[in-house]
Amino acid sequence: MKKIFSFITLSMLAAFAASGQELNCNVSVLSPQIQSSDKKVFTTLQTAIYEFMNNTRWTNDQFSNQERIECSIQINVTERVSSDEFKATIQIQSRRPVYKTSYYSPIISLNDENLQFRYIEFQTLEFNESATNPNLVAVLAYYAYIIIGMDYDSFSSLGGSAYFQKAQSIVSNMQNSPEKGWRAFEGSRNRYWLAENLNNPVYRPVRTLLYEYHRKGMDILSDKKDDAINAIAESIEGLRPVFNDKPGNYLMQSLFFAKSDEIVNVFGGAFPETKTRMINTLSEFDPANGTKYQGILNKK
Repeated sequence: MKKIFSFITLSMLAAFAASGQELNCNVSVLSPQIQSSDKKVFTTLQTAIYEFMNNTRWTNDQFSNQERIECSIQINVTERVSSDEFKATIQIQSRRPVYKTSYYSPIISLNDENLQFRYIEFQTLEFNESATNPNLVAVLAYYAYIIIGMDYDSFSSLGGSAYFQKAQSIVSNMQNSPEKGWRAFEGSRNRYWLAENLNNPVYRPVRTLLYEYHRKGMDILSDKKDDAINAIAESIEGLRPVFNDKPGNYLMQSLFFAKSDEIVNVFGGAFPETKTRMINTLSEFDPANGTKYQGILNKK
């Protein structure tokens, strides 16, 4: 199995037949800015992306239905350049279940504004891991590996390394593509830098946080509240070396963008001294959400 909670019994596992595919990905393609009487192509594009994300085998691991990673992709088409070429933005989100609850903890919430691609109606999307792929396929495969890698990191310390390396390989293969988002000089918050950060040892504390925060924090929150809050606090404070060396880095910004609301709710149940300490730390690490973190004081 890809990951097995220590609390799932063998009898429970046996009750689920392995489905193989890793992702349970909801896909939506929107085109409110496109003035056209015929938008059928966007319906077939949505279906093609859905089938690509959910039917491709991204790993060699077996997944049961209950283990498939909950994620979503929303593509907002902003311009029809030609009959088969489009400009769009793409939003990617993923979440993982929290033990003994019906709650899902957010892992990824990314907004990529540099998606330009060609698509012909009813075209099948296929990924070749060892070649340069069409930009739409490359972008989708890249984010599939990012989703899987970060999910694995949340269940096993640094467990997603192999998939971040696969994402980095896609970046390398796309260096000569005409589309934006793949190269270092095109900006500080793009596909290049996200993959670079995830594979760079300097940012390892961010990846370690994913495990400490979720397995030693969120997954025991319902049973051992104080221990869980302390573990989550320690995982966040463990980001200090990264912040000191690379303040404002893309990976930390992405983490807090996904988890700031959850963090406020978690520390709302902390002791007063922990609340004060974490408000100061969080406001320093993530000043964009400083006002939000002040709300921790008002929660119980």
